[in-house]
Amino acid sequence: MVTDLSTQTKAQEENPFGSDGLYPDPKGLLEKDKIDIEKLRSLSGKSIISANQFDKELVLEICKLAALLEASQIAESHPLDGKIVITAFFEPSTRTRLSFESAVLRLDGKILSIPSGMVTGVAKGESLADIGEMFNAYGDLVVMRHTETGALEELTHNLRLPLINAGNGSGEHPTQALADWFAILKWKSQLKDDAIKKEDQIHLGILGSPGSMRAVNSFLRMSLLFKSGVRKISIVSEMADPLGPDLEKLIKNSSIEFEVTNDINDVVSDLDVIYMNSIAFLGDSYKALDSRYKLNADSNLKEDSVVLHPLARLDELDPNLDGTHHNLYFTQAHGAVFIRQALMISVLNRFDRLPKRDILINNNKL
Repeated sequence: MVTDLSTQTKAQEENPFGSDGLYPDPKGLLEKDKIDIEKLRSLSGKSIISANQFDKELVLEICKLAALLEASQIAESHPLDGKIVITAFFEPSTRTRLSFESAVLRLDGKILSIPSGMVTGVAKGESLADIGEMFNAYGDLVVMRHTETGALEELTHNLRLPLINAGNGSGEHPTQALADWFAILKWKSQLKDDAIKKEDQIHLGILGSPGSMRAVNSFLRMSLLFKSGVRKISIVSEMADPLGPDLEKLIKNSSIEFEVTNDINDVVSDLDVIYMNSIAFLGDSYKALDSRYKLNADSNLKEDSVVLHPLARLDELDPNLDGTHHNLYFTQAHGAVFIRQALMISVLNRFDRLPKRDILINNNKL
């Protein structure tokens, strides 16, 4: 049965956003482990294209820096002062574009925004390769979303700036996966440990088809890095083959138990984390999941389970779950700002701009 927010701890109830749902304290990720700046510095000048670029240690360091940013006041240090970030969104976006732009502006960087491909030369037939060449003169970092999976390759043909993939067609969405795992690790920080107790391991449920849904694709890839903490993954999909050959090979090479089902009710009572998604971009249109795949306050959820959703949602996730302790999706969305701040600080190598008094360093110099 679903319980209300009265069962939460005081720290969780008094969240900084004043929104419904569960808001774990980010300081839980910082209690024992210092931030390894040198590990993060390996991202300096690099493009972020796929979840495959990350190992578990790098994900943890990004999440720890994000936790520090969430728990601290660092705006006065102006970490991105003098840097210009180009947000080039050739596909509609609410949370991803605004969270990137909020992340930049809160760090005192500047934004050049393309909110739609129709306001660029693409509307007149200009190539993405030529646009990439122009970006070299206009900014320091490019964040791009596009309807075409192969758009990143075309843009980077001439681009010399680092690029962050904010979603490419049915390909990947790596920064969403980082935001997802940031939320999970705040909720249960034990998952970062290699020697995790068996009772702390989770059964992870994924509603959707990773082979055609970019957010689910990147989330599944990143989840496989946490094999010590994930005891089982259940994919709930209307497709007979929801993975495709690449993901299927990754899962087969993993030690995590894995199953596919077409009914959420077969597994929901055993799931600790439920990752939902409603929309897939296929070709030139959006496709919603079948209405059979739904959660609401009457679903047979485990008492302490949590629900994630990259949003936007349709009717698969009922708003009557918003005011319950199962709702981790609002903190997931809010935390994306800090994850993207941590990533951009790393890619632009702005560690020396962070307040020295707040940095928990692992025997490294800024």
